[in-house]
Amino acid sequence: MSSEIIPVSQHIELRAAEERYTADLHNLVVKNKPWLQTAFDWAQHAGSEEDTRRNVQSNQMLHQRGYAKMFLIFKDDALVGVLSFNTIEPTNKAGYIGYWLDEDHQGQGILSRSLQAFMRYYAERGEIRRFVIKCRVANQNSNNVALRNGFTLEGCLREAEYLNGRFDDVNIYGKIYTL
Repeated sequence: MSSEIIPVSQHIELRAAEERYTADLHNLVVKNKPWLQTAFDWAQHAGSEEDTRRNVQSNQMLHQRGYAKMFLIFKDDALVGVLSFNTIEPTNKAGYIGYWLDEDHQGQGILSRSLQAFMRYYAERGEIRRFVIKCRVANQNSNNVALRNGFTLEGCLREAEYLNGRFDDVNIYGKIYTL
């Protein structure tokens, strides 16, 4: 089976998560763990490289079945982040997007360009038409990504996600991608 790759630019591409990337992904998570823990509950549970391998394997299975898609963001052949559909609703053609980028690579437009290519790819295939981003109200960077990429704030879910001992409000953004 050949790897699924979404070209973004001359220097950036999205590659479907595969076991061969486990060590690089694990090292990137470990490197970014202090700030990842401020935004994602899963980050505090990131343990061994074997845990990362099991996570990748699980995501590969969900990818193949069409219920989630995990892509790794590569810039000049170096892994710099993750862009995924954490959940896909096939009947509704809706995809719930998650993302994070290595702290050293933020502010360069990598995530926005990747997100645009990702949405275009799935809209052109007719698989997804409604794209959704949920992010904590306090996570201004993530909210800015949604707004910069043409998402509309559809509402705020009160105390919807538990992180670091408290429940946080979560904004929900949507974008209908029409060709």
